[in-house]
Amino acid sequence: MNNFGAYEWECIERGEMEAAARNMNCNGIGKPWASPCAACKILRRRCGEKCILAPYFPPNNPHKFSTAHHVFGASNIIKMLKGIPTDRRADAISSMVYEANARVRDPIYGCAGTVCQLQYQISQLQSQLAAAQGELMALHTHHANILSSVSLCYTSKEDAEPTESDPQYNENNEYNIDELFSD
Repeated sequence: MNNFGAYEWECIERGEMEAAARNMNCNGIGKPWASPCAACKILRRRCGEKCILAPYFPPNNPHKFSTAHHVFGASNIIKMLKGIPTDRRADAISSMVYEANARVRDPIYGCAGTVCQLQYQISQLQSQLAAAQGELMALHTHHANILSSVSLCYTSKEDAEPTESDPQYNENNEYNIDELFSD
């Protein structure tokens, strides 16, 4: 099959398909695969050694190029690639394919529609988060008020001398705890 060495794999991972192909003798067409790239297959043209599209559209993924070709056109893709430094071309192709897929799903808005939907979801989630934080703050305040009421009631009862007229007072000079917290 393919006899990629460490250098070739390193070049492929960095997106330097031309360097990997130069280092290998790949069936005479300068690519690490024997068949033409997906772009040349779809365009029905010969895939030469200097095919600018070959590193980004491998023959095993023709749908990637056909979608981008349908939206942008092959000549526009080639023009854009020629105007971009080689180290940034893989990112550009990735963006073009993403935009093309978004345009196929939503012909009017494309990526902008996806961005607007995500921004709307973010605003909805932020408002839900703010409401939940408000509820949490109200519960903390309510809890603190209950604790302070209980502690005030308890400390004020300890300071006062118990009397027999006190409803929580029993015969043993003790307060009935159940009656203190029954309110």
